[in-house]
Amino acid sequence: MFSNRWTSFRSLILLACFSPLASNILAAPPALPFASEPLNWEGDIASKMIDSLDQFLLNQIDHADTTRASHWNRDTSSVAAYEKSVDKNRTSLINKLGINQPRASAKQFNIVSAIGQSAAIAENDHIEVFEVTWPVVDQIQGKGLMVVSKSGKPKASVIVIPDCEQTPEELLGLTASSTASPLILKLVDAGCSVLIPQLIDRKMVEVRRNRNITRRELLHRVSFVLGRTLTGYEIQKTQAAIDIFSQQNSGIPIGIFGYGEGGSLALYTAAIDKRVSATVVSGYFNSRNKIWNEPLDRMVFGLLSEFSDADLASMVAPRTLIIEAADAPQVTLPSQGGAPAEIKTPELSVVRAEVDKANRLLGPLAKKQRIQLIEQPKNFGDSTTTSAFATALLVKLSTAISPSKLTSLRSTDPANRVDAMYAEIDRHNQALLVESPYTRAEFMKNLKFDSPEAYQQSSAVYRDYFRTQTIGDFEKPLLPANPRMRLFLETEKWTMYEVVLDVFDEVFAYGLLTIPKDMKPDEKRPVIVCQHGLEGRPQSVIGEEKFSAYKAYAVQLAERGFITFAPQNPYIFTDRFRTLQRKANPLGKTLFSIIVPQHQQITNWLGELPIVDADRIAFYGLSYGGKTAMRVPALVDNYCLSICSADFNDWVWKNASSRSRYSYLFTGEYEIFEWNLGSTFNYSEMAALIAPRPFMVERGHFDGVAPDERVALEYAKVRHIYAAKLGLANKTEIEFFVGPHSINGKKTYDFLHKHLNWPKP
Repeated sequence: MFSNRWTSFRSLILLACFSPLASNILAAPPALPFASEPLNWEGDIASKMIDSLDQFLLNQIDHADTTRASHWNRDTSSVAAYEKSVDKNRTSLINKLGINQPRASAKQFNIVSAIGQSAAIAENDHIEVFEVTWPVVDQIQGKGLMVVSKSGKPKASVIVIPDCEQTPEELLGLTASSTASPLILKLVDAGCSVLIPQLIDRKMVEVRRNRNITRRELLHRVSFVLGRTLTGYEIQKTQAAIDIFSQQNSGIPIGIFGYGEGGSLALYTAAIDKRVSATVVSGYFNSRNKIWNEPLDRMVFGLLSEFSDADLASMVAPRTLIIEAADAPQVTLPSQGGAPAEIKTPELSVVRAEVDKANRLLGPLAKKQRIQLIEQPKNFGDSTTTSAFATALLVKLSTAISPSKLTSLRSTDPANRVDAMYAEIDRHNQALLVESPYTRAEFMKNLKFDSPEAYQQSSAVYRDYFRTQTIGDFEKPLLPANPRMRLFLETEKWTMYEVVLDVFDEVFAYGLLTIPKDMKPDEKRPVIVCQHGLEGRPQSVIGEEKFSAYKAYAVQLAERGFITFAPQNPYIFTDRFRTLQRKANPLGKTLFSIIVPQHQQITNWLGELPIVDADRIAFYGLSYGGKTAMRVPALVDNYCLSICSADFNDWVWKNASSRSRYSYLFTGEYEIFEWNLGSTFNYSEMAALIAPRPFMVERGHFDGVAPDERVALEYAKVRHIYAAKLGLANKTEIEFFVGPHSINGKKTYDFLHKHLNWPKP
């Protein structure tokens, strides 16, 4: 079935063919140009593209299971050799988690109490409970409850990390609706000191009217852009606690027992920190091939390219790792502004398979210390699991009756605690945002401006980094284009064709090619690729009334004598395309990992047409097409210039600010956030990758993308590169016009005529 929008364009074809503007009545399909095959696809091609890309990415995720081994060089000949052989993978994991700041130095936990209050918040005959904090990174603190025995030096230090929806008070039975977990009381009764950290919860926050996003996702969005993750921050809290335990009780074992989100932190922490002697991962261990459907705060860029849960488990060995196949916390997040997601208990067969895989990775080392699976426990912290964990920590559980219930001595406020923790990470991120221009300047310091050759050579290194580390490159050769075409629309001035080109298996490019009718034999003309924005189509830029912001600029430019091509980019159909980004990110890829090769194929094909001057192919994009204008020409050499319309601004600020009303933090574009741009590429740095080719910004004063001053500030950096550093002031411009988020088509058209060496009409 055709969509309504598609049907409207079919109607437009008929109207054009029978209008006075039409050059003739098409009695039969004309011969197709350029030795192409007929295009006979039915239905909505844009929808077909999204379905095809979805299948492509799912296949790439499955394929990662076989290619992941290339990142490993395990030496299982001895424990020492094995530990050394996986050290580089530990470093890689630390970087992927964004753990790149030194932790605070602290020797003790700080007890929270006011004058006149009991230091302890609860106790029984043998146990005391304290509310504590400890320093982590800058102003970020760990917060939680410490449970200690009243007698003697501890025999082991344990961190029990609950799910993010559980409070430490609930685990200890200190709330009206909870019962104490026997796990913690038994461990303390056996002589362990137990820390129960508080995690940031998934409470929904109404950021704007009818737009709700969880607190964890809000922190993830900003952290991700700044090269951090919420998971990484919470791991650092765990490691900071290990630092203190190691100093206070040197020589005694340290264990981590995590459930749900805490299970995730336990697995990651034990994988990177060899001080952890024994670990339990409960209600979490799984195949991560559907991490794209889990809450967005779990996203780690590039995780699946190198690490499955089995790989993470193999990094814990030969230290004790116990997988408790408890029911996972059930989570369903609707699409109300944040990313839709769910967490379900994995099939036991899947957990078994992942544990078996981990043990196979250990080879002969598994004979000494196999990863243990506790199947079908009664609940989190099952007695079998607790007993195995205690044995690994060299402590003996009492066989006596369970320890007596704790008596509360004073109340605590877990909700206020989480609010404070959220604010601390937010303030830290905003401080990183303020510092980020200096971080990027340090990153870009190796650009050389001594000569055009020196600049090209030095910028090539950054372009390679941008391609592989920021955008992501599938490193697949392009297929033969195999062009298929059909007539779409014809007037007395131009002819328009639908075009489909092959790119990769399951990946194709689609767009509208418009050819002026006044071309002379053997003439080669410039091409302008006209890129639509969010939820747009190629048809949007040729004159559909509801897309008036485009001002039919693909047609206007064709009537000025340019050949134009309007591609379909895959940012259409809301959650359907946003999920593509979520499937690409765990592979270290993005939506632009597909868009870039699509444009490479498009421009390769255009450049081979007998009517096209391959040295004069330009890019001009609006809104999301403006985002494309910053990224694609930086990586596709076939583009000789780029115009960014209705998008250019301080991009890192727009993504990471928790203060600005312009920020993407508060919108439904949960796919927009790109890994570590804060430390690498803002828009001026992306423009530096386009240089020395011409680059222009088109900016309406009333465009809601950003305020004028932010746009001007970032563009000033671009002009400094072109004018002051490269001596190319004539190759860059910005036009401010009185208008909204739209094509203006004044100075930009002049810019195109000038730099494409084409006379004005």
